[in-house]
Amino acid sequence: MSLNDFRQMIAHAVRAPSGHNTQPWLFTVGSDHITISPDPGRRLPVVDPDDRELFISLGCAAENLRIAASHQGYTCSTRVSDAGEIVISLTRQDGVTPDPLFEQIPHRQTNRATYDGRSIPQTLLDSIIAATQTSRVHIRTWTHGTPEHARLTERVLAGNTAQMKDAPFKQELLSWIRYNRSHSERTRDGLSYAVMGAPSLPEWITRPIIRFSLHGEILNTAERKRIASSSHLMLLSTGGDTRPDWIETGSVLQRTLLLLTQHGIAHAYLNQPCEVPFLRERIGVGFSAHNRYPQILMRLGYAKPRPCSERRAVDEVIREA
Repeated sequence: MSLNDFRQMIAHAVRAPSGHNTQPWLFTVGSDHITISPDPGRRLPVVDPDDRELFISLGCAAENLRIAASHQGYTCSTRVSDAGEIVISLTRQDGVTPDPLFEQIPHRQTNRATYDGRSIPQTLLDSIIAATQTSRVHIRTWTHGTPEHARLTERVLAGNTAQMKDAPFKQELLSWIRYNRSHSERTRDGLSYAVMGAPSLPEWITRPIIRFSLHGEILNTAERKRIASSSHLMLLSTGGDTRPDWIETGSVLQRTLLLLTQHGIAHAYLNQPCEVPFLRERIGVGFSAHNRYPQILMRLGYAKPRPCSERRAVDEVIREA
């Protein structure tokens, strides 16, 4: 086993998405395995009090790691502990087929822009769903212009309204915003000015502007426009609501995102109704098959690429056993 190989795998694992780009993972390297654990200092206790989205992010990172391992000639077996640690055992073998999604890992990005309005062929989305969903994780889509799409959009806007009335939520969000280039380069995490399409300006200018914009009506005007520019909404849901369910959601989500990236399809999260408890219950009954638990909601479409979010160096997230 090569430590350099393991470091390369981790370098690709950290390209996974996470709430507010907190990057809430730690990697412990053993002689023949890598363990992915939560970083408790990077929790989001207000918006994600049960760490549901955190464990989804760990599942995304694990999927990237397994894909990168195949590219370096390793097979993987995965075990999830009761505490939610993901233990990936690695074996070097001849003739391992590299996962073709490896090439998409550096290109996947959350694109928060207004999209160009083009429609995604439903047959393409159906083929992606068939390739990624599992018996535990179910995926549904709704096309722009349908009644179901309109009702789900209203749930998103209701989520914005609820969250913007929550002062602790806004304070937590503001703590992860990176206001300009120097701020973003210093922390290499959080929601940077660039991914939000803003110019790099001094914090004393941008902070009050962002604070002013954190208002339900203001956000919903922009959100409605962004959703209207998108082709589809996509919802991932599960039959259970445990850490293994969340981790598998992350694995399925990451493969889905990489396939979308491969086909030039942009995505952005609309997780507000999955985060507000009374709305989560409503979309679980009204939009998930068989009253499943909603986990991730996204909009899909076509758009020009945006800058990718920053990532911390591997040395900041790696530990030796």
